[in-house]
Amino acid sequence: MNKKVLKWIGGVVLGLFLVLMLAPILFKGKIQDLVLKAINDNLNANVTFEKVDLSLLRNFPKATVIIKDIAVVNKEPFVGDTLFYANNIKLKMSVMELFNGEKKPMNIEGILLENAKANIIVNEQGVTNYDIAIKDDDEKDDEEKEDKPFSLALKHYQVNNLNLSYKDLGSKMMFNIDELYHQGTGNLAADVLDLDTESKAKISFEKDGSKLLNGVNLSLKAIIGMDMANQVYSFKKNKALINQLPLEFDGSIKLLENGQQYDLTFATPDSDFKNFLGLVPEAYAGNLKGITTTGDFKITGKVKGEMTDVKVPTMDIKMNATNASFKYPDLPMAVQNIMLDVNVMNTTGLMKDMYVDINKLSFKIAQDVFNAKANIKNISENALVDANFNGVINLSNVAKAYPVKVDVPLSGILKANVSANFDMNSIEKEQYQNIKNSGSASLTGFNFSTEAMAKPMLIQEAALTFNTSNVTLNKLSLKTGSTDLAADGRLDNLYGFLFNKQTLKGNFNLKSNNFLLADLLKEDATKTEDKKEEASTAKASEPLKIPGFLECTINANANTVVYDNLTLKNVKGKLIIKDEAARLENMSTNVFGGAMAFGGNVSTKEAIPTFNMNLGMQSLDIKQTFTELGFLKAIAPIAGVMTGKINATVDMSGKLKAADLSPELNTLSGDIKGDLSNAVISAQNSKLLSSLDGALSFIDMKNIDLSNKKMYIVFNNGRVQFKPFDIKSKDIAVTVSGEHGFDQSLNYSLDFKVPAKLLGSDVANALALLGPKSSDKFDAIPVKVGVTGNFANPKVSANMAEVVKNLTNQIVDEQKNQLVDKGKDALIDLLGGKKDKTGETTDPAKKNETEETVNKISEGLKGLFGKKKKEEEAQ
Repeated sequence: MNKKVLKWIGGVVLGLFLVLMLAPILFKGKIQDLVLKAINDNLNANVTFEKVDLSLLRNFPKATVIIKDIAVVNKEPFVGDTLFYANNIKLKMSVMELFNGEKKPMNIEGILLENAKANIIVNEQGVTNYDIAIKDDDEKDDEEKEDKPFSLALKHYQVNNLNLSYKDLGSKMMFNIDELYHQGTGNLAADVLDLDTESKAKISFEKDGSKLLNGVNLSLKAIIGMDMANQVYSFKKNKALINQLPLEFDGSIKLLENGQQYDLTFATPDSDFKNFLGLVPEAYAGNLKGITTTGDFKITGKVKGEMTDVKVPTMDIKMNATNASFKYPDLPMAVQNIMLDVNVMNTTGLMKDMYVDINKLSFKIAQDVFNAKANIKNISENALVDANFNGVINLSNVAKAYPVKVDVPLSGILKANVSANFDMNSIEKEQYQNIKNSGSASLTGFNFSTEAMAKPMLIQEAALTFNTSNVTLNKLSLKTGSTDLAADGRLDNLYGFLFNKQTLKGNFNLKSNNFLLADLLKEDATKTEDKKEEASTAKASEPLKIPGFLECTINANANTVVYDNLTLKNVKGKLIIKDEAARLENMSTNVFGGAMAFGGNVSTKEAIPTFNMNLGMQSLDIKQTFTELGFLKAIAPIAGVMTGKINATVDMSGKLKAADLSPELNTLSGDIKGDLSNAVISAQNSKLLSSLDGALSFIDMKNIDLSNKKMYIVFNNGRVQFKPFDIKSKDIAVTVSGEHGFDQSLNYSLDFKVPAKLLGSDVANALALLGPKSSDKFDAIPVKVGVTGNFANPKVSANMAEVVKNLTNQIVDEQKNQLVDKGKDALIDLLGGKKDKTGETTDPAKKNETEETVNKISEGLKGLFGKKKKEEEAQ
């Protein structure tokens, strides 16, 4: 009997197990249809999901519906924007709900949301992208309205890792909630309940481009009493943390049709000054474990009234600290005599009447005391600011009392006594006469270093004077590495820049005895020969930009400037920065044994930076100029094997690499006009010239005369054209024309005028037979030479066969002409014409007759030679 019972129990268990295993297969299609119906009935958006799974084992005896990789994508006017995405949405319900008929909805008891993103946007017209719910049709009958696939009977919900972004484009406001964890437990189907909640998140808030909150850690454990009928939510047992500052709340929030009604009070649970340090993010405050404090710190607040479009609650928030101090256990000094008295008040419920009073803020480190106070009124309409800063801070003591994270220990003395009284409207309208500034500030012996800097920087002295309309830089003296820099000048619109994102304007004079760019810019350690491509790719994502907020003029004067491998002497000129562009004016320097003037523009306003530049060169060493200036080396690499001087003008423009603002060679366009002085070619240092020297026996490159030669080079689209120019090598004249590419490809023509005697011994011997007088006719034989290939492997070709053939024919013709002339003289003698001492016939009548006869015979002889030639050619 017992065996039968066991078999029966085992069969039931096995049956139940089989049901649990098979149920997901049997009900999966039904659940997926219900999910699709819920989406289609409620949302006006494009919704996709990978699949819907059903499990009876995960939370047995409850069933779990899992919707994987669900995405909600907006339609117009936010077409294509992803409003919501979740890796998993899990719905928990009773197993019996799976057997409900089509007319009866399934009751969901729990919801779990995992790894989700929400992107909420309000455009300039006030339209929201989350308004995607299908509006109820009032004409539908109640029975149709109640035909829903799911209903909520929640007892628990949970959100794991939600990142929410809220952007209001009209008010230029952005709010982010990152890494949100939130869960609540309670009978949400009841009208009155206690909801046990826990929340953690990082909060950031930005307004008009200014980050007012940046990754502030918030957490709250609270039991919230909920009156669903009256929409009243009350704080019961709770504890909140802002970073590490504890707060406790009391009171309630009621939802209204047009806003909320607040009746809240909050306070720190104790008065330990450690609570104040808890306000500072842990990344900056360090580990508070073991820190010793004296004195107290309290926050109390009361917020009461309605929050609507036209009203805010009245509020009274106070922060106070008296005779407080703190000391970190591993630091030698303490921050003492801390006094803090801050009030945030609004007694009318009007936003414009909110004000902030910093009645006192002071502290002492060693013997240095610093005090500050400020008052801000009329915040919402035209903020009125009245502030004062007065004190001395020895920066080396700061790191001894507070865990400042720096690469190089801080040093220097900061002194300030500054007062400012202004309103924001005056700043926005640049009505500086309404701004009352006074005082001074100085910094001496300040060391500064970051990972981005090549070497630490020492500010020997910086002195500022604050005036009504500007801030005067009386003196700035700094050193870094072997670089020294001195400056003075002034800043305009400082407050507009600080408080209203306006352009910072200024004029400065800079002087330096020695300025090395390598002292300021840290060379990328990965920039080696085998990693150039990776370094270039990495840098491309971080383009260099000329600041758009800066508009200033800099007059520079430096004895020596070292840039990469260039050493510039006596650098003078003006740099104007405006609208994300830099303009160089009247710049000059001594370099390469001569002088160079230059000017132009660099703009980083577009995604691809551009530039235009003009250079004036006076007596520059040719070889140095065309080897050490990279862009000129690409334009005329042949010049790198010359010695001598060059006078030239260069006009060019093109695009720059965003990563380092170096020229994109293939985009360069412009021209070079100039002349060469005492130029000599070293052919052995050039593969091209040595190839020409070897291929052409009639020329010696050492004898090429480039003195006072003018050149005109045009470059565009990666090609460089040399306009035709003439050069000489002893008795040989050459006309050079053609082009080459930045890729080093060649396509040149050299038109030589060569004396025939240099074209080989056979030609020279034939010319010797003609005699000196006739040989002079062959002093400029045209020879065409083509140069192709590239600079590393040039290919030289010449029309020598054609030249020799034509020259041979000319020599033959000349020999025939000489024979004809000899025949004429013989005939004259034969006909008896008397001649004088010069060989002329003395008898005029006889002379005319003789010449006529000779001409007739000569023509006959020419015809005879010509015929013979034709016969020879015919053979």
